[in-house]
This record gives sequence, C-alpha cells and structure tokens, in this order.
Amino acid sequence: MHRKIFFALAVLVALVFTMTLKAQAQQPAPVAVPGAAVVTQAPAEDNPYADVLTFQGFVKRTGVMAYPLIILSMIAFFMIVLFGFTVRQGTVVSDAFMNSADALIRKQDYLGLLAVCNRRNECIARITSKTLDFATRNPTASFEEVKEVTEAEGNRQSSLLLARIAYLGDVGAIAPMLGLLGTTLGMITTFHEISGKGVGGSNQLGLAQGVSEALLCTASGLVIGIPSLMFYAIFRGKVNRLISEMEAATTHLMALLAVQYKRAARAVAGQ
Repeated sequence: MHRKIFFALAVLVALVFTMTLKAQAQQPAPVAVPGAAVVTQAPAEDNPYADVLTFQGFVKRTGVMAYPLIILSMIAFFMIVLFGFTVRQGTVVSDAFMNSADALIRKQDYLGLLAVCNRRNECIARITSKTLDFATRNPTASFEEVKEVTEAEGNRQSSLLLARIAYLGDVGAIAPMLGLLGTTLGMITTFHEISGKGVGGSNQLGLAQGVSEALLCTASGLVIGIPSLMFYAIFRGKVNRLISEMEAATTHLMALLAVQYKRAARAVAGQ
C-alpha cells in the first residue's frame, strides 16, 4: 500500500515538473513600455545552446528520443529515492523482531510468533511465517523438512531483493543505448539534409551544427546512465550485506527451533 502511494506521488510530481518546464518554455516575450528601461540580452549566436536547459529547447535539439530519455531520467530518479528508503536494515531484519522471535520460540508459542510475523513487513518475518505455517499444518514433519521450506523461502526473498534493484541497472544500461540511437537518427537526418545542398562552407557549417546537436542525445543518455549504474552498485552492495544478515538471523532462529524439536522428541520418548 505504501509503495502504491509513493508511486502515485512520484507520477504526480513528474507531471507537475513537466508542466512547469513547458510553462517556462512558452512564456511570452516582454512587451516594451515607452519610457521604461530596456534590458538587452546577449544575441542567441553568443550562446546557441542556452535553450537546451529548457524543456522545449531540449526536445527541439534532441528530436523524438527526448521523450524516452526524459521518462528514463524520471524513472531512475524515483527508483533511487525509493530504494534509498526501502533498502535498509529495518525492511529486512530488525532487532525488535529477533528479540520477540527468540523469546516466543523458547516458550514454544508458535501461534503467537506467527501472529507477530503477520504484523511485520520484513523479509525475516516472511521467512519465519512460511516456516511456522508449514510446521503447524504438518505436525508430523521432521526438522529437515521444515528446514528445506525455510531455505527455499530464504532464497526467494534474496532473489526478490536483488531483482528489485536490478531494474536500476537496466535503466543505466538502456539510457546510453537510447542516446546512441538518437545520435544515429540525428546523423542520418543531418547527412540527408546536407546531401541535398551544394558543396561549400555553408555545407560544412550545417554538418558541424547537425552533428553537435545529434551528440546531445548521447550526452543525455550518459548523464542518465552513469549515475544509475553508480547507485545500482551502491544498492547492490547494501543488498548483499542485508542478505548476509538475513541468512545469519535465519540460521539463529532455525537453531533455536532445532533445540525445541529435540526437546519435544525427548519428551515423547520419555513417556
């Protein structure tokens, strides 16, 4: 539920951001008032790429590939923000849950621990819940069978953690390729236009201008891809560390559960 709310807010912010850029790009020129001081601006020739910083100018100079690049940049930004809040210790394994689980397993209060697991949204809680659900539904199951269920659920949770951040790595790989595609399309268009003109200085000038504008797509793709891959590497290291802690916590709980199974077996044998 919280994830859906976050994505809805992200889309709303992206729409507001895009509309703001459009409004800035479409602001009317100032009207000269008699007797008022006139502020002169530098000619466009002095800084021909000043409009690249605006939404309309960026779309005009990069062509049709501007929209996929803008969408990818927003996706990468919100993924980084989302993973910054969700890829942390409290969402995988917490001391509060481990303390509660330790105490309840020692008391053999498995139903109480199952209720605690259902109230917690942690990976270790989902693993423990799956284990206890199988153990309570199959009271004759051996500890090795219960352990297999725990290992399978642990592997699934680890795969889900790694799969989530993999999307950010995909964005980092796709963005430069889209930029290169935009550059290639721009070069094709530029050479097609230049080929219809006569050979001369204007031809060379138009070629240089067209190539420089086409290379904006590659630069934009790299600007999106490099930070995405950097943050992906950071989150991947963090996820691997959290998976190690989750495995250690699972081993601890299974060791406690094994002690309880042995105690129950000795009690049955003594009767």
